[in-house]
Amino acid sequence: MADLLPSSSDAEPTQGGDPRVLGVDSDDADDLLGALSSDTARALLSELHDDPATASELSERVDTSLQNAQYHLGNLEEADLIESVDTIYSEKGREMKVYAPADQPLVLFAGREEQTTGLKDALSRVLGIVVALGAVSAAVQYAFQEHLFGLGPEPAERTAESGGGAGTMGTMDAASQDAAQQTAETAATTLPPGLLFFAGGALVLALGATWWYLRNR
Repeated sequence: MADLLPSSSDAEPTQGGDPRVLGVDSDDADDLLGALSSDTARALLSELHDDPATASELSERVDTSLQNAQYHLGNLEEADLIESVDTIYSEKGREMKVYAPADQPLVLFAGREEQTTGLKDALSRVLGIVVALGAVSAAVQYAFQEHLFGLGPEPAERTAESGGGAGTMGTMDAASQDAAQQTAETAATTLPPGLLFFAGGALVLALGATWWYLRNR
């Protein structure tokens, strides 16, 4: 009977989500700080960020007893730092939870309670912009590599074909070859255009966030 029950899991942790903003004097912050006060609890959380696992697997990874691992996992779950994403069964048919980090951005906030909503909205917008910026940067990098819309250097093969004549017939002279090699070496040593685009966008975003912070102090 136990052979018919799932003994392994391919569950993935929840990705993204709106940021969770907690005031440092709130009850939820007390639970969170209490759950993370132990070295073992922090080690368990770190291991879960590497790979979802059961309590028994985690106890072996961090070299602690199963009872101790279960205790800290319970505290982490109560603080909404981890969640159960699947259930599997041992060889004896015993039910075991598979834990994964609750990958919701978390911010501890010191300030007036009415400022929490505004901060949460601002963080949600910033995270959305960062994701969009990353996608556009990847598109720019792809367009440059594939020479779309006239971006990026001409491939050497295309240059050689377009430079033909009666005396060349598909070959390049030594000067053209040197120039093509220098162009390729220069392109290889410079930063990728997608990375430059992302860095520029991140700088603008950081300046905008600084302006928003100074305006709302």
